[in-house]
Amino acid sequence: MAEFTMPSLGADMDEGTLLEWLVQPGDPVHRGDPVAVVETAKSTIEVECFETGTLAELLVDPGATVPVGTPLAVIATPGRDGAGTPGRRPARRARKKGEQAGSAKAAPPPPEPVPPPAVQAAAPATDRPRDHVEAGPLVRHLAEHSGVDLRTLRGSGPGGRLTRTDVEKAAAARSTARPPRPRVTPLARRLATELGVDLATVAGTGKGSAVRAADVRRAAHGPAAPTPPPDVQARPPAGQPAVSPRTEERATAMRRAIAGLMSRANRDIPHYYLSTTVDMAAATEWLHERNRRSPVGERLLPAALLLKAAALAAREVPELNGSWTDDRFTAGEGVHLGVAVSLRGGGLVAPTLRDADRLALPQMMAALKDVVTRARTGRLRGPEVSDATITVTNLGDQGVESVFGVIYPPQVALVGFGRVVERPCAVGGLLGVRPVVTATLSADHRATDGAVGARYLTVVTRFLQNPEQL
Repeated sequence: MAEFTMPSLGADMDEGTLLEWLVQPGDPVHRGDPVAVVETAKSTIEVECFETGTLAELLVDPGATVPVGTPLAVIATPGRDGAGTPGRRPARRARKKGEQAGSAKAAPPPPEPVPPPAVQAAAPATDRPRDHVEAGPLVRHLAEHSGVDLRTLRGSGPGGRLTRTDVEKAAAARSTARPPRPRVTPLARRLATELGVDLATVAGTGKGSAVRAADVRRAAHGPAAPTPPPDVQARPPAGQPAVSPRTEERATAMRRAIAGLMSRANRDIPHYYLSTTVDMAAATEWLHERNRRSPVGERLLPAALLLKAAALAAREVPELNGSWTDDRFTAGEGVHLGVAVSLRGGGLVAPTLRDADRLALPQMMAALKDVVTRARTGRLRGPEVSDATITVTNLGDQGVESVFGVIYPPQVALVGFGRVVERPCAVGGLLGVRPVVTATLSADHRATDGAVGARYLTVVTRFLQNPEQL
């Protein structure tokens, strides 16, 4: 057995709220599959599985807030469990936020005594439902999926235990009576009740056509115009506040998380700051010519060039690409570029573009668009909110000409870019008007000195003035 635990999705995350399971017991899972949706103080994230096997048991209910490292589910893996079938594991389910949860595990209830064979044989058959049935999690999941009431069945297994064959026979016998119940995640079922949505009319888009919360919300926005869920901001009546309590609570939690992390950064990291002005004439001309020959969907924005230059410079000056942990600098394994993204409801997140120095410019542009869209719709994935080795913030689209950011610990550098503006400057002894951008660097003085930071900005300038090298 392997435990799937609440992951750490950033240096400022101590706990997370499980919003939704995307899989159910009995489902096969593979490494890299999104299996749950977790809400942190700053974002809603799809968490991926790090094992391959079969989901044996869910240990935490949707709505529960648990610390990082808490087991969320049990996965049966062939390499660890022999045959690879899930076994029974007593576990205490996490309670919802606001309830007191002790650290001690609840003892499993004693098994009911199995009557001897002679007594079993003498027991008369009956179709009346029983209060207790002996069945494993896979059998219960199959019964729920097939619409079979386990209490009406007699088990053919040892001690009267129900088996998969018992459920399949019962499902086949009643298949002509009614179709199997659709698979529905717990959060989707709760939302359907709140919004008055008939689950039988909702098409599922999850794994195995399971109905997810997003499917219910989509169905709720039909002609009936039902009340939106708490986390969706509706237009308020005149004179009423424009933000729902749920949205306001999330915004407060995000500001609290940002405040804690930035206070720690300013307190613990001795920053030094550098800036330089980069002539963007060659880059602007190269970009204009390339976009003129490219389809609309493949055109690049200046942000792609800035990000690629920052990533390549981090590879060339590795002293700024890594983290400060245990009183020493650790170089990053690859250039994983954090990109600061402002959220529509306020606050920001910094999703990671992994191996950004290896991305071609069209890939960089596509990755940037994708990650910004998903960051603002709350659909980031676990690896995208952790392990960044250097972060870039670009406020040019907000009209800012320069930005000196605060380093995101445990990283040791943050790069800032402002708006590309036209400025008078002398080139080759002649005065002219050129497009320029201000590039800044905030760096950790424990890891590097100003000379290293200056070298980094020089490399950024070289790449931007030679865009064909990007």
